[in-house]
Amino acid sequence: MKNNTQCNATGGAIYGLGFIGAAVYFISHACGFWMGVLGFLKAIVWPAFLVYEAFRQLLMN
Repeated sequence: MKNNTQCNATGGAIYGLGFIGAAVYFISHACGFWMGVLGFLKAIVWPAFLVYEAFRQLLMN
C-alpha cells in the first residue's frame, strides 16, 4: 500500500519569521526585564492576537 503524504513547511516558516518579528517588536518596546519576558510570551502566541483583532474588526458594524 502506497502512503501519499505531502509536507508543507511554508506555514512553519511564516510562523517562525512572524515569531522573530513579534519577539523583536515586543521586547524592544519593553521597559523592564519582566516586561521583556511578557513580550517574549506574547511573541509565542502572536497568531491568537492577530486572529482576535481581525475578527473584532470584521464583526464591528
